[in-house]
Amino acid sequence: MKPTVGISEKDRTAVVKLLIPLLADEYVLYTKTRNAHWNVTGPHFSHLHKFFEEQYSTLDEHIDDVAERIRQLGALAPATLAEFVKITRLKEHPGREYSAQEFVLELSSDHEAVIRQIRDDANRVGNLGDAGTQDFLVGLMQAHEKIAWMLRVSVKE
Repeated sequence: MKPTVGISEKDRTAVVKLLIPLLADEYVLYTKTRNAHWNVTGPHFSHLHKFFEEQYSTLDEHIDDVAERIRQLGALAPATLAEFVKITRLKEHPGREYSAQEFVLELSSDHEAVIRQIRDDANRVGNLGDAGTQDFLVGLMQAHEKIAWMLRVSVKE
């Protein structure tokens, strides 16, 4: 049964097409943050290990929220690693070793890329008449802005 929530099927489909790459980006960012958590080394290991754990826990919630928003709009959410890798707009670097600072810089850059995309998508969704998804995206963007800020101030000047 398709939802009848005051958004045309055409517009719901357009909104879902914006949310699916976001879901992939969130999942890849989650995985990259897990990588940082597992592989960070150096004098700030303890702090960064916990810091990255807090971030991937938050990202895990974002993943679930985006997938559920897709479902609320009547579509299936992609749910395999193969799909996420194919759809994501973020870049991975398998096998690369990072210094602690490089992890922070890479994750900061990825969060900022996600923020820019969400900002653009929130405007598009607003033009499609989906205030619910627009509000959801603005909240998600603010959460990423906070993490990006925390990462930026963690970088040694």
